[in-house]
Amino acid sequence: MKSTPLSLVAGVVALAAVTGFAALTAPGDEGVTEAKAAARLPVERSSLLCPAPSTSDLADTTYTSFTPAGEGGGEAGAAELTPAEPLPADEDTPADKDDEAKKDDKKDEDAKGDKGDEDKAADSKPVISLKGLGKPATAETSKSDAPALVGTATGSFAPGWAAQQTTVAAAGGARGLLGASCTAPDTDFWFPGASTGASRQDYVHLTNPDDTAAVADIELYGAEGALKSDVGEGITVPARSSVPMLISTLTSEAAENVTVHVTTRTGRVGAVVSAAEDEVGSDWLAASADSASTQILPGIPADATSVRLVAFAPGEDDADVKVQLMGKNATFSPAGNSTLHIKSRMTASIDLKDVTRGEPGSLRLSPADGSRTPVVAALRVVRGTGAKQEVAFIPATGPVGERATVADNRAKGSVLSLTAPGETAKVKVTTSEGSEGGSASVKTYTVKSGTTLEVTPEIPAGLKGGYALTVESESGGPVHAARTLTLKESGIDMFTVQTLPDDGGTVEVPAAEQDLTVLDD
Repeated sequence: MKSTPLSLVAGVVALAAVTGFAALTAPGDEGVTEAKAAARLPVERSSLLCPAPSTSDLADTTYTSFTPAGEGGGEAGAAELTPAEPLPADEDTPADKDDEAKKDDKKDEDAKGDKGDEDKAADSKPVISLKGLGKPATAETSKSDAPALVGTATGSFAPGWAAQQTTVAAAGGARGLLGASCTAPDTDFWFPGASTGASRQDYVHLTNPDDTAAVADIELYGAEGALKSDVGEGITVPARSSVPMLISTLTSEAAENVTVHVTTRTGRVGAVVSAAEDEVGSDWLAASADSASTQILPGIPADATSVRLVAFAPGEDDADVKVQLMGKNATFSPAGNSTLHIKSRMTASIDLKDVTRGEPGSLRLSPADGSRTPVVAALRVVRGTGAKQEVAFIPATGPVGERATVADNRAKGSVLSLTAPGETAKVKVTTSEGSEGGSASVKTYTVKSGTTLEVTPEIPAGLKGGYALTVESESGGPVHAARTLTLKESGIDMFTVQTLPDDGGTVEVPAAEQDLTVLDD
């Protein structure tokens, strides 16, 4: 028998390092060692991006950062959110430039005493850093030019790390309570529910967390298909920077309901849409869950006065979906709107009006004809009437899975909606310590099949500041969740809704199983 070359051994060892498993025997051996079953381990690094909060001089923003207590990805670590700003351009010194010239240049720079550089250095400091697990940390700003934030959590702070940005704009065209869960960078996003209409001012915010530029494309789809755009392709997002794009400037076509598709050619970005509607209010529109034949949109407030469903089929086939409301006690189809036909690559919408009729509810979209064509979807929800209207958006979202968290909750105004589209389920809800004091508490809830359960979280004893809300599945079928935060401002019940998909705090890692014995002739 010939010996196995050492280069092959080294190659398999490298593969094992990447994939987490390997089994190696010399050629001709009959037995092969089987890999052990995969295990779920805590992630050791997480990234989150928060968009620039507001350009209004009348806006106040609160940032909240939180990692649930529990087993983490190591003893050490940190979680910080810092301003997104371009890295200094590299200025390579010519090879023939002597050391004395370098010293002279340095002296000249020092003599200038560039105050702008000092300010930039100060702005580069972390806006918010976590000091421990299970307790939120907060920071505030009222700057109209507050930047987007780039965040990284490592070690024990990484599993389940969540960050929330909450802005109160008391007046002006962007009046409202704007809430956004800071999101992980990615390469593909769908936003049903945007608009290029005259009454809307919608921006796509693209934030690049990396040290090299990203290039993104933005496609727009209305009720008749793609909207013509000459400037939505090849958008450069510089390293560690954020670029807002006014959607109505990307096309000459005005459309009330638009689906926005963001992809990257190179790099990755965080993407979110800010939507401001004349005389109605403003909020953030987060990306829909990945396209699927069944979508769940949880957390429609009981007192919603107007609900509009916007859906899109990104594939080559049309979709026919059943529209069902999972209410307090049962699932039913809204009168006159039991189904929706969605033409391929065309945006479809239904005005469901006050569909909840005084009870909390969640919407389920599922195949109506067995075709199982994947779709993406979102809801535009209005509360109040006349001059006291306020708007929020609810995208389709995945289940809470093992665990999900929303970071910014207040002593008053936080409501949690839980819905079980399949089997009856049991979940554990933890209200954390307060950011400035208070004890954590835990309560278990049972969510009946096909219903929506609305609960007011148990406030931490002795609460000072805000708290985080964590939901964990315990038994039964999947549960989808959303948190509604309501703050009264200028006589208006301003509100925002954030969904709670699985936090991805653990990953499946195959167990290492290696036999690297080298056999000679």
